[in-house]
Amino acid sequence: MNNKPVLIIREGQLVGQRWTIEESEFLIGRGGECDLILPERQVSRHHVRITRENDRYILHDLGSKNGTHVNGQQLHGSVTMKDGDQIQIAMCVTMMFVGTEATLPLTWEEPVKTGRMVLHEELRNVSVSGQALNPPLSLAQFRLLKLLYDADGAVCERQNIVDTVWPGTDGIGVTEQAIDALVRRLRDRLSELDDHNFVVTVRGHGFRLDNPLN
Repeated sequence: MNNKPVLIIREGQLVGQRWTIEESEFLIGRGGECDLILPERQVSRHHVRITRENDRYILHDLGSKNGTHVNGQQLHGSVTMKDGDQIQIAMCVTMMFVGTEATLPLTWEEPVKTGRMVLHEELRNVSVSGQALNPPLSLAQFRLLKLLYDADGAVCERQNIVDTVWPGTDGIGVTEQAIDALVRRLRDRLSELDDHNFVVTVRGHGFRLDNPLN
């Protein structure tokens, strides 16, 4: 049994790719000497390092310019990694830490269809009536849509949207107009596939997803 942990890219230019952490030190960044090279320009040359200490794996932020978040919380210094942790690099790459290859699925399961729209989280894509949106949604648009999709028709308040779409910002610099503009852009993209209004405004409260069965 192979007990080496794995990183799976969930968001970013390398989405879907995975790396096994083979050595006691694993360097991640934009530099060519890194073990995992991320092409996004927001990523620092040496952004984070993972070290093995006995049976623990420790994530260290290396003074990166645009920061590192673990499960939505900004990392200051180091933290011990746990199976399933979500690591966000420079607000543009998200990867999942899987504690051992023994539990790593060879493929991911497609979501169960519960409406006309289906969200494909691992592919960061959406389809309506079997037709996929091309090009895919932006990261911010996808985060918003996933929040609404997971709520399954419940209202998502504006503060929840801020926390999900712009994690780690505490809402600083995020205006009401920015949220409304993002909603409009998402509606415009979805209208490329279907003229149904999937994103419904609930005045005074927030937004919800209307995903009909047919």
